[in-house]
Amino acid sequence: MNTAQFDLGAMLSTPQQTAVQQIPCDQLHPYHNHKFELYTGERLEDMIESIRENGVLSPIIVQPDGDGYEILIGHNRWNASKLAGLLTVPAIIKTGLSEDEALLYTIESNLHQRGFDNLRISEQAAVVALRHSEMFSQGKRNDIIRELALLENPDADVSTLTPMESKLDSGKAVGAEYGLCKASVIRLIRIDKLIDELKALVDSGDIAIRAGVELSFLSKETQAIIAKCAEDSKIDMKNAKKLREAADSEGNIAPDTVPAFLNGEDIPKKPKPKSVKISNAAYTKYFRKGVKAKEISETIEKALAFYFANMEGNNND
Repeated sequence: MNTAQFDLGAMLSTPQQTAVQQIPCDQLHPYHNHKFELYTGERLEDMIESIRENGVLSPIIVQPDGDGYEILIGHNRWNASKLAGLLTVPAIIKTGLSEDEALLYTIESNLHQRGFDNLRISEQAAVVALRHSEMFSQGKRNDIIRELALLENPDADVSTLTPMESKLDSGKAVGAEYGLCKASVIRLIRIDKLIDELKALVDSGDIAIRAGVELSFLSKETQAIIAKCAEDSKIDMKNAKKLREAADSEGNIAPDTVPAFLNGEDIPKKPKPKSVKISNAAYTKYFRKGVKAKEISETIEKALAFYFANMEGNNND
């Protein structure tokens, strides 16, 4: 592919640069929220050999970031170029992108290159969670998909590349796009809430997806403790469910409890709050007609506090 200027900036509403420039490899760094694994093995070696023979045929896409540039599209091309001994890579510099637009570039480029089924579980989770959210407008997504196609082939007919036009804001719609049932969409959204260390264990199969879903309801602090314990303890579905059941409303578990439980000890179940009913006749006689329920509740709480405070005082006499 030649490196002439492309009139692609008009495809998005934000101001863009579209001229291809040669940027030193050492001035480039990965996107700060890059969620995808770089090529390894034969696929990486093939790319290195291709770049040595033909150069980088399709420019990467970057945005200014401090003294250098953050890569939005082309992490593998940049990595392979460095390994091939190239000092610079051709790049298109995008300016004025919002955080959401920059993230959309990284997501769509990986889907475009690899396909959803070839992504790791954690990568699929990231894609599904982002597509399920309302942060991306379908129009901007269509524009980026067209731009990716034109970068690979300037003569491509982009009129046929428009994906689903409906707003993908439900599990059913996202599932239809990626061939997933609604339950799978929900599970992947939960997996995306795991910390990176636990996501890696889900990717490797050391933690099953359903067990990962249970752990996703725990706080980040508790997940971090579990990740450390996972080096020596197996975390199966049974353990994951019990850990979730033992957590408080914020998803926290006492730090010393987690390793003890995973070593075979039982975690005491959370005591269920007692529910006490007070008959209407027991309290309405103390309130004027029309008093709101909130005021009644607050008054009863104060009365109980006053009663028990006086009881303690009498016991101390």
